Amino acid sequence: MVYFTPMTLAQLLALLAFMLHVAGILAAMHAVMNTRTPQGAFAWALGLSLLPYVTLLPYLYLGRSHFQGYVTLHRVHRQRFSQALQRGEHVDAPPSCIRYTALMQMMHGTFHPGQQLKLLVDGEAAFEAIFQAIARAEHCILVQFFIFHADGLGHRMQQALLERAAAGVRVFVLFDGIGSHALPRHYVETLRQGGVAIQPFATQRRPHRFQLNFRNHRKIVVVDGCQGFVGGLNVGDEYLGLKPPLSPWRDTHLQLAGPAVDDLQRSFAVDWHWVTGELPPMLPPRPAQGGAHTLIAVTGPADLQETCSLFFTVAINAARKRLWLSTPYFVPDQAVMTALRLAVMRGVDVRVLLPSRPDHHTVFLASSLHARDAIEAGVRMYRYRPGFMHQKVILIDDDAACVSSMNLDNRSFRLNFEIGALSVDQAFARDVEQMLQEDFSKSTEITREEYRKATYPRKLAMHVARLFDPIL
Repeated sequence: MVYFTPMTLAQLLALLAFMLHVAGILAAMHAVMNTRTPQGAFAWALGLSLLPYVTLLPYLYLGRSHFQGYVTLHRVHRQRFSQALQRGEHVDAPPSCIRYTALMQMMHGTFHPGQQLKLLVDGEAAFEAIFQAIARAEHCILVQFFIFHADGLGHRMQQALLERAAAGVRVFVLFDGIGSHALPRHYVETLRQGGVAIQPFATQRRPHRFQLNFRNHRKIVVVDGCQGFVGGLNVGDEYLGLKPPLSPWRDTHLQLAGPAVDDLQRSFAVDWHWVTGELPPMLPPRPAQGGAHTLIAVTGPADLQETCSLFFTVAINAARKRLWLSTPYFVPDQAVMTALRLAVMRGVDVRVLLPSRPDHHTVFLASSLHARDAIEAGVRMYRYRPGFMHQKVILIDDDAACVSSMNLDNRSFRLNFEIGALSVDQAFARDVEQMLQEDFSKSTEITREEYRKATYPRKLAMHVARLFDPIL
């Protein structure tokens, strides 16, 4: 008969440590083979090999990089849309859009002519316009936001959608399962019982408890195929500036009408088809009536190229006189930072507007260190003083501007599903210029002294935070 001696607590701990290190090494091998960037692979591999006790669990949630079913379906839809353009929907871009040819090819899209654009400069203006459009809906409403809250604005949105569903309008709603993790189940069930088709987005149709990495950060509203909305706002009271300490909340949205709305419908349809296996109605957009040319940029980790990072790079390289950027998070990758440096070298007025208050402390610390590097390169950096600045806006020279959901960070570049509208139109660019000038007037320019005067612990925290760039 064989007797086993009971293990002491020390032996159990040693065995557990050994098993964790083995698991960490296996996970490090997975990271080396599958992480999208060399920097990210190195960071994960080092952490998993040396400190599996603190990195293994985060890697299970953040390290997964494949969602093959979505990738396959996404690329099939992209191919179909590209073929549709080649069959006759494609419109040759005017001379003012030629410098964005690379973007059109990368996005498999075109600059649609004749858009009517309205800049919605804050949450109050944006949601007032959205609710007015919803109230007039007669056929179909498509709504997609990263975050829904069951607060004042959330319940107002809920009632607006229920009223139109009761009137016979077909209503479809998508929300991100991670971004809206706090949304109560009864909020969703109330909409479903009222006739609203509502679903959480996930890259896997079957729930995956370890999948937190890929988030659908898009914000889209389309009403009857003719009115579209896109930008940085979500559905929550904080976006109306009603939740201190980040209030007043500074954000921007765009309302558009014209053929480009069809591209917003298509983006929603691809995501809805993945979640449900069905397609929502695709109503014809409003005929061209305005003067703006607009390209809808739909980016995400399922693309063959890193489309969001390339979008910023092409936009920066297109600037000849002026490039003004507004972003809540400034964690540029090497390509974007190089493009900013080159823009300064060719005499472009490059300015970046950042918040003065953090909503995510790690990103804020990393952004502060990147801001110091940008200042050394000649970029003028500013902090918005009144409240939290969340808008994602680009102004290029005197004739082009973009309003989007894209942050200038690696999460938007490589991990999030994003969308934006780049419009070439001098009148619209003047509106954006006026808005940003007002924002800059309420901002303080960052100087080298911000970093120099920081305490050693804060400087150390900045450098440690920057180590997490690949997932920020």
